[in-house]
Amino acid sequence: MPIPPTMASEQDLLSTEIVNRGVESSGPNAGSLTFSVRVRRRLPDFLQSVNLKYVKLGYHHLINHAIYLATIPVLVLVFSAEVGSLSREELWKKLWDDARYDLATVLGFFGVFVFTLSVYLMSRPRSIYLVDFACFRPNDDLKVSKEQFIEVARKSGKFDEASLEFQKRILNSSGLGDETYIPKSVIMSTENTATMKEGRAEASMVMFGALDELFEKTRVRPKDVGVLVVNCSIFNPTPSLSAMIINHYKMRGNILSYNLGGMGCSAGIIAVDLARDMLQANPNNYAVVVSTESVGYNWYPGSDRSMLIPNCFFRLGCSAVLLSNRRRDYHRAKYRLEHIVRTHKGADDRSFRCVYQEEDEQRLKGLKISKDLIEIGGDALKTNITTLGPLVLPFSEQLLFFSTLVSRHLFSSEGTSELSLASRKRPYIPDFKLAFERFCVHAASKTVLDELQRNLELSEENMEASRMTLHRFGNTSSSSIWYELAYLEAKEKVKRGDRVWQLSFGSGFKCNSIVWRSMRRVRKSSRNPWLDCIEKYPVNL
Repeated sequence: MPIPPTMASEQDLLSTEIVNRGVESSGPNAGSLTFSVRVRRRLPDFLQSVNLKYVKLGYHHLINHAIYLATIPVLVLVFSAEVGSLSREELWKKLWDDARYDLATVLGFFGVFVFTLSVYLMSRPRSIYLVDFACFRPNDDLKVSKEQFIEVARKSGKFDEASLEFQKRILNSSGLGDETYIPKSVIMSTENTATMKEGRAEASMVMFGALDELFEKTRVRPKDVGVLVVNCSIFNPTPSLSAMIINHYKMRGNILSYNLGGMGCSAGIIAVDLARDMLQANPNNYAVVVSTESVGYNWYPGSDRSMLIPNCFFRLGCSAVLLSNRRRDYHRAKYRLEHIVRTHKGADDRSFRCVYQEEDEQRLKGLKISKDLIEIGGDALKTNITTLGPLVLPFSEQLLFFSTLVSRHLFSSEGTSELSLASRKRPYIPDFKLAFERFCVHAASKTVLDELQRNLELSEENMEASRMTLHRFGNTSSSSIWYELAYLEAKEKVKRGDRVWQLSFGSGFKCNSIVWRSMRRVRKSSRNPWLDCIEKYPVNL
């Protein structure tokens, strides 16, 4: 019996996995191995679902510069033809005669040249440098293994056995290791941890810890910082987190401070984008970007399984990044900002409610994760990378991708037979390994990383930083891409000229990319969250 096309396309979005449940302890099958089949949604196949409209931004950028590509070669050819017919003596004689008898023309030409050059230099966007960054490393007394996590949850008395068993299964397939960190309020308290007092205590610990290290590494005084951007999705007190930092470090009164809330795991790149815009408008300045998330304040004590998932994945973490537009920082900066591409799918209701904070039936607050997260995230990712591609890929890759994409759409508009032909012809998906040397993909979960690796055809080495960060630190939300970059630096894998791609996604639904170019070979720092354990990584997962 033939499968209807709609049903076939739905089946393509599903993946199956056989799970070993171990030896049955009781019942008629006692003493025998038991297995179950797990069916889950996966990312849409990028090879069959690339839309032409998503590449228009990148190609629009190229078209804007097409006038230079078209006119400069023509001018060079005309000038070469004119000058090439003259000998060196004739050329100097002609220039001298023109300057001698038509001095006004020469001075006018020189004035126009100087004016044009000045306008160009003044209007050109300033280079933004990443001087250095720091990632908070919690104390060892906050470490929890997967078994300890379940024991903490059981001792709290807030979960029934079904909820505990569900969290245990999620943890075992999460990709997290046994050395991640959770706040003391979660470990030691059987009371409500989602209080303003506990939230402020956790925020102070992680933010000030990261900033102390950043100021020590860069030798920049807090009063020298002109722009401060803080992002934390769940916990947003009054006064704000940015005000807490300004008060703690006694920063200057005219600092430009911003506090981003409710923007999910991709907010770190949004914060860098905002800091870049502020630095473009304020020359000779420093900007600090702080990215974190509150774990204890978001701890869910109920039994709704879609709200229990964040408990299993999110862990303590915070990053602090120092950006500069000062030319004198060129020689000491680690990276130069190349591109930022942001994608927002919030206009679609399903995407908007994909990650949603609300109360359950018992009026307990939590973060609800939709079962469509993988599919929605894949669609946002597809949009983002097809927009980014024309900005970063070699021309040969762009040409192959664009030509196959256009031919696919031309065939599909001509009729049924051509449509079937186009559906059989797989569009060319560019090789992003030709555009980037290092990859920092948001460490959300093992399932997400597996699907990203499969669709983007990345190697194990490309995914190493993401997988090891998930194993060692868990999902630290918007700061995870910085723990991944710290891993690459601790392994001394970043060479001069390397292009680093940081990719993150989160509620809204958003997917954002940022591209850095390494200014020098990055050596292992004396302050790095991986220093005490980097020798045993990568581990076999």
